[in-house]
Amino acid sequence: MKRLPTDFETYTRQLFGEERFNRFIASFDEVQPVSVRFNPFKPTPSPSDAKQIPWCSNAYWLDARPDFTIDPLLHAGCYYVQEAGSMFLDEILRQHVTQPVTMLDLCAAPGGKSTLARAALPEGSVLYANEPDHRRANILMENIQKQGLPDVIVTNNYAKDYQKAKMLFDVILTDVPCSGEGMFRKDAGAIDEWNISNVLKCRDLQRSIITDIWPCLRNGGLLIYSTCTFNTRENEENVRWISEELGAETLSVDINSDWGITGTLLDGFNKPVYRFIPGITKTEGLFVCVMRKTSDDCSGSRNARQNPKTLRVLSDGNPQPTIKGKDKIPAHAEALLANLPKEKYPKAEVNHETALQYLRREAIVLPDSTPKGYVIITYQGHNLGFVKNLGNRANNLYPQEWRIRNK
Repeated sequence: MKRLPTDFETYTRQLFGEERFNRFIASFDEVQPVSVRFNPFKPTPSPSDAKQIPWCSNAYWLDARPDFTIDPLLHAGCYYVQEAGSMFLDEILRQHVTQPVTMLDLCAAPGGKSTLARAALPEGSVLYANEPDHRRANILMENIQKQGLPDVIVTNNYAKDYQKAKMLFDVILTDVPCSGEGMFRKDAGAIDEWNISNVLKCRDLQRSIITDIWPCLRNGGLLIYSTCTFNTRENEENVRWISEELGAETLSVDINSDWGITGTLLDGFNKPVYRFIPGITKTEGLFVCVMRKTSDDCSGSRNARQNPKTLRVLSDGNPQPTIKGKDKIPAHAEALLANLPKEKYPKAEVNHETALQYLRREAIVLPDSTPKGYVIITYQGHNLGFVKNLGNRANNLYPQEWRIRNK
């Protein structure tokens, strides 16, 4: 275990109390849990030797970490490898959202919470998955497209851009950038970057982000505030600030005491918040609070189901073909749509070895009976993507930037 910063250790020991802190420290020597969440839009059998995660449907802890990269079903979007604590969003949405909504995941990359949210939201809902960083936004788009979810728009914008576009949402998830204390066990680099100055800098950034996006939340709408850190400056103090300065009430989430979720650790703080602490829960660190907006200061007026031209939209869930001369090349994302009509394209089922060749973007051999033209490659009945079958060979159309490397 890498040595923790003295300031962090002193503060967190006092915050957690001796017993919790000792269990947290002991967790660094434990095997980190591996958890996956299955995509209900692309059903596959759940693992027989795995343990159900109680606060999320279709989610499991695995006994060991397999080599996910060489499983074609991962690339087909049949499941998503996700930290178990972040799946608590499923419980929040199922308890507090019972009608179709328009929702924004403001800081969404790499996409775990967005893909979970769309699966948990009532049918007819629309989700905007946004990431300000361009490189991470492309990763987000890849993960969204692989899952093939309906009614998900991927954007690359800042909170102020949404405010300028006058967007209005029923639910906004703000998994804000933070000092990352909850990731110390998983990421030694987060330990090196930690200091008190950065904690305060993160707190101020978090308030700035919430301030910028607040006008886009309708009165009575839900703000889900989360971080992957422990300290109260970025957590309870920000919840109090949002409640008092912007106008919100905190909402409770029904939980089971067996789940090991910790509440507030700040003396005199009486609002419902939820903390996941390694060694106490089988997760990495997470803090969550659900708030309902009580102030009437919405500047948004635009129907969020209509994409404004001022936003940078990377994917709108309706992939269009590329026209090259007389040829109409289908978009790769179309093959991955969960609701793609089965009869739209011919398919070629392949074995594991050929599936990996396809995912490496290598040449593959198709049966002589395969029709010429654009064909979808499938593995265990799930779509992987397109080839153009010319008869004597098949051109592999798997996206170059998505290909498996060194496997």
